[in-house]
Amino acid sequence: MSKVKIGFAPTRRSIFSAPDAIKFGNLTRDKLKELNVEFVDITDINSEGLLYDDEDMKKIAEKFESEKIDGLFLPHCNFGTEYVCARLAKTLNVPVLLWGPRDERPDEKGIRLRDSQCGLFATGKVLRRFRVPFTYMSNCRLNDPEFERGMRDFLAVCNVVKTFRNTRILQISTRPFDFWSTMCNEGELLEKFNIQLSPIPMPELIYAVNAAKEEKTEVEKVIETIKAKMNVKIADQHLENVAAMKVAMQGLAAKYGCNAIALQCWNCLQSELGIMPCAANSLLNDEGIPVVCETDIHGAITSLLAEAAGMGETRSFFADWTVRHPDNENGELLQHCGPWPVSVAREKPTLGYPLAFSYPGSVEAEAKHGGLTLCRFDGDNGEYSLLLGNAKAIEGPYTKGTYLWIEVDNLKRLEEKLVSGPYIHHCVGIHKNIVPVLYEACKYINVKPDFYDPVEEDVKAYLRGE
Repeated sequence: MSKVKIGFAPTRRSIFSAPDAIKFGNLTRDKLKELNVEFVDITDINSEGLLYDDEDMKKIAEKFESEKIDGLFLPHCNFGTEYVCARLAKTLNVPVLLWGPRDERPDEKGIRLRDSQCGLFATGKVLRRFRVPFTYMSNCRLNDPEFERGMRDFLAVCNVVKTFRNTRILQISTRPFDFWSTMCNEGELLEKFNIQLSPIPMPELIYAVNAAKEEKTEVEKVIETIKAKMNVKIADQHLENVAAMKVAMQGLAAKYGCNAIALQCWNCLQSELGIMPCAANSLLNDEGIPVVCETDIHGAITSLLAEAAGMGETRSFFADWTVRHPDNENGELLQHCGPWPVSVAREKPTLGYPLAFSYPGSVEAEAKHGGLTLCRFDGDNGEYSLLLGNAKAIEGPYTKGTYLWIEVDNLKRLEEKLVSGPYIHHCVGIHKNIVPVLYEACKYINVKPDFYDPVEEDVKAYLRGE
């Protein structure tokens, strides 16, 4: 599971009750600890452990920066001081969570101690003036279910943003010549998003595979893992190459500091190693290192976003939109030669041969059923967006490779989106509803969210705690 660290800066304003603000600051601390949220506190900055003036704000900013926080939490323990909240958020440039505990009934004299909700209105406006994007969690009580849900969703948003801003993809060779659809603008990805590519030629992978086979130890471990997790239907020398390729790609990703891999999976590779890379990809994908086919850089980015939104708890899979279901008008086949993680399989996978190639090394298995999120980061002509929506698995005919028949609300609408672009025939699926998290993360990464079903208002309602 991914680890996310947030900066905790509860705030107050002087004309409202300081003791009550201190009380609610401490209650919120206790709740975060109960939820096992990792946070950096400010109790060493002043005796109240609260944010309310500029001098302390500067010290808090320095502390949070040195601790490398992934997000900023600004609980309004009374009205709060909106301008220091905005200054702190602007300085840190991380996702911001704005929330305040629900106010109590006025006392018998009509006195209100906090007016937290009123302060949230003020801070939201000032954050806009500072052009600081922020996430708002409903003005609720600490023990209301929307607090825990909102906090966990915010942590996932922080994880997506952190991953996106720190992405480096190992690009193994060029895209296959015929795949013009997977071309990308490397310079633009760096300039817009700080997404870096580490391109290497195919011979460097071949050298690494041969070195792994000579060393033997790690390759033998991987062979044992494959035999335990898959029904092996290929010759021993091909099995050795599959295992060595897994070891080689993992080592190259570490060498170049990469968190994902985009591979030219055919056809030069086959002439050198005599295998398909699908099973090696499957093993790495199962360990949380996304490997995508046909050197699809945008596909690798999508996989990272999906994994991060799922907090590393559920593996994603890289798929083709392929053919419509023969019987279901809103059904579609998601399929690829065999790179899907073993953990998403409905049954024990078989290591054999793919549909379109005569080389061994493909994984065959239907994916498990259930609800899904499907998404695709893509762009062209200087604009980038994230296609996203939900689907459910359905029964369908057997086919080769790793596959899953799915149903959406309106396939014709989705089909038009894919053809009109900027998307292609590749997507990423995950057995978890991460649509709200990805939608909220888009505001921080300068990517337009794009739903293939008209559910934006439903997602906004969910994020409001409804």
